Amino acid sequence: MSKLLVKNINLISGSSEPLKENASVLIEDGVFKAINPEETTDASVIDGNGKYLLPGIIDTHVHLATEFQPLAEKIATPFSYNFFKSIEYAKRTIDAGITTVRDAYGADLGFKKAIEDGLVDGPRMQISVAALSITGGHGDSMNYSGIDVPLVMPHPGLPSNIADGVEEVRKKTREILRAGADVIKVMATGGVSTPTDHPRFTQYSLEELKVIVEEAEFRNGVKVMAHAQGAHGIKQCLDAGIHSIEHGIYLTDEIIEQMKEQGTYLVPTLLAPISVIEFAEELGVSAVGLKKSKEVLEDHIESFKKAHKAGVKIAMGTDAGVFKHGTNLRELELMVEYGMTPMEAIVASTKVAAECMQLENVGQIKEGYLADFILVDKNPLEDIGSLKDNDNILVVAKEGKVLKDIS
Repeated sequence: MSKLLVKNINLISGSSEPLKENASVLIEDGVFKAINPEETTDASVIDGNGKYLLPGIIDTHVHLATEFQPLAEKIATPFSYNFFKSIEYAKRTIDAGITTVRDAYGADLGFKKAIEDGLVDGPRMQISVAALSITGGHGDSMNYSGIDVPLVMPHPGLPSNIADGVEEVRKKTREILRAGADVIKVMATGGVSTPTDHPRFTQYSLEELKVIVEEAEFRNGVKVMAHAQGAHGIKQCLDAGIHSIEHGIYLTDEIIEQMKEQGTYLVPTLLAPISVIEFAEELGVSAVGLKKSKEVLEDHIESFKKAHKAGVKIAMGTDAGVFKHGTNLRELELMVEYGMTPMEAIVASTKVAAECMQLENVGQIKEGYLADFILVDKNPLEDIGSLKDNDNILVVAKEGKVLKDIS
């Protein structure tokens, strides 16, 4: 039996409870055993020296298998080289304090299993494998030139993602589930980065969306996450029973009320358009992608503010991969800037994010939960922006195993 005691810390549990000063946490065999334990014999010790202990952060929308890069560089990169780059992306994600992710397109079962088996260090993963798209929609990488430049190149572990019509959609959903998907991702509207669509465009019909939800539900209740930006497409997702709305740029009062009634999660990814604008040249963002990012920015922020004020369930997600992995926790600063309290942003990134992913034993520092935690240098309740600096993330552990220690 392995034991680890983390002592002399200020504890932020992830459950909205107030900060506990001068606390200690006992971990046994990768699980939180006790808070302020009486018995601590035979335990290895991490002395927090008055620093701040939080649950491992959960990012419910990443793309760990890729990162935007200029087109010429992307085309010149050997196919298999991208797999090795993914190892770096996973490590950067851990170093940022993120111990669990939901991958929203690109990572396959082999990548997930390599992390689970300890071949590489990385966050716990739920994977969507591919993201269903209509022909000519967001997710169809064919350009007007006739050149196809996919976000991630299809391969045996990553089925092609284009499907049109109810029966094609049904079959493609089954193929993606066969490939090992834990969650189904669907592009329900157009988006920012692709050239042949617009965020307000509706992609799949309600009948097609219902089939996707049905096929996922048949597999012991697998959930569906929807890239959904335009109001009509979002409304259809809600009517089809989709579990989470990703981005949610153009939310209406009617949509917000329906999300509340149904318990639908919003994953806002506020950082995505901002990063695209700030790092457009470095990331190789097209002129049309940059233009659309600027176009949606204010509506995106206003929709987030309205959803938060109304009490919609909000889970933290970033869209990392569209921008640089490892910069994810700037998202919390933006959430606070646009209306959340620091504690609300932390809970959205831990407890609520775990609930969105239907994980019952992560996201809180609580007896019986997996011992994912981070030790940070500054009090995030006073300076939430301190979390975006990876040098302030001193220790990162997943199931009690320390994966980063610069303390």
